Amino acid sequence: MEIVDTLKNGYKIIQNSEMFKFGIDAVLLSYFSFNQIRNNEKIIDLGTGNGIIPLLLAKSRAKTITGLEIQKENVEIAKKSIALNQLENKINVIQGDIKLVSKNFPKHSFDSVLTNPPYMINNHGKQNPNDAKLIARHEILCNLEDIISAADFLLKPNGKFFMIHKAFRLPEIFNSMINHKIEPKRMQMILPFVDKEANLVLIEGRKNGNPRLQIEKNLIVYEKSGTDKSDTYTKMIEDIYSWFEKN
Repeated sequence: MEIVDTLKNGYKIIQNSEMFKFGIDAVLLSYFSFNQIRNNEKIIDLGTGNGIIPLLLAKSRAKTITGLEIQKENVEIAKKSIALNQLENKINVIQGDIKLVSKNFPKHSFDSVLTNPPYMINNHGKQNPNDAKLIARHEILCNLEDIISAADFLLKPNGKFFMIHKAFRLPEIFNSMINHKIEPKRMQMILPFVDKEANLVLIEGRKNGNPRLQIEKNLIVYEKSGTDKSDTYTKMIEDIYSWFEKN
């Protein structure tokens, strides 16, 4: 069943309850990259799903935002959301395979590449029998190397790469980025609670950049559970959501 939700920036997004719905990951990646996008940039979101990241970045200084998505159902939903918000002149979503970006785009054709990819190695973790959700969570149709290789192909010299991923895969991520001459430039660890280890990481890389990594303050998602057993967002997270109301 399709439902319409209103994002903090005022745009509306259509979601299908049987497909993979966006979560906080997309919000954090959009916030992490928003102010790094310069005037008139062409940016692309690899594995855009229902188009959440392009919609969250719609008020950025980008000239155009392209979403690449392999699942036809997601593409159709994303296009409905774009039309609903009358953003056809800024956002475009196309169906395509990350492993075959050369068939859809010229080399070095984007200023920035973003991705919130499947985190889990295909045989790792609990797998959901719903194919759409399985594809979104597990490396079934593409893996980490495919994604970074695609970013290498798409990025202009000195272009920017933004990704959110599992923190435990950080050595693999950095190794692949460096092999593709995308230098890690900025990193922020995401912790579920202040006394827990990081489970996610935000990364910014620069194509052909010089070695120097800036490590930002840890981002804590939840306050400790209260007596009602519910978790509440920290002020850091609340401030990020509030920021989108103004930008």
